[in-house]
Amino acid sequence: MTNEEYHTLIQPYADANEVLLARLNVLKHNLYSESSGQPIHNIQNRIKKKESMEEKLRKKEKDPTVMNAKDYLQDIAGVRVICYFVEDIYNLADALKRQADLIVIRECDYISSPKPNGYRSYHIIVGIPVYCLDGMEYFPVEVQFRTMSMDFWASMEHRILYKMEREDREKIAAELKEYAEHLVQIEGRFGQYNDGNSVLKRTEEKENIRS
Repeated sequence: MTNEEYHTLIQPYADANEVLLARLNVLKHNLYSESSGQPIHNIQNRIKKKESMEEKLRKKEKDPTVMNAKDYLQDIAGVRVICYFVEDIYNLADALKRQADLIVIRECDYISSPKPNGYRSYHIIVGIPVYCLDGMEYFPVEVQFRTMSMDFWASMEHRILYKMEREDREKIAAELKEYAEHLVQIEGRFGQYNDGNSVLKRTEEKENIRS
């Protein structure tokens, strides 16, 4: 894959990213009532680098070509949404899935079923419609929903284990899993002060009464 081919490939994925970011920002301001605060702490986004694409394709035993990137990679465009509470994650994901022009390609709920190492997050890949002169095409964007504590743990695990070779890897991995369990407990204690879920329900009830 040449640099020119790479930049041509990623343009519609970058456009899809921008469309999704706009949708999420609308939900950020409108999911709950003004008095209840916003569900999103911050939003991050990225387009996969050329070297990362090629490395991932090789791991899949595919030639690092543009066509294979389009056919076998669904995380070329990525958005990470950092929320305050677990309820915010599910409320946002449900609201996103109700948007009729988006296609849900795949979902993985690592919150209700964490990975063996303690990783927790809610992943959803959505097809975003991108319009051009020749028509419309869907492009996948991977969305990772996390709370602040989930993101803190995942970032530290990535920094300590994924990026470094360690002789005490198994010991550190066991400790990190223990820390993940502690964070779940802390998160639950903070969660008792969250009324986002009940506020959303009250808002929906009002809308049903009006209709």
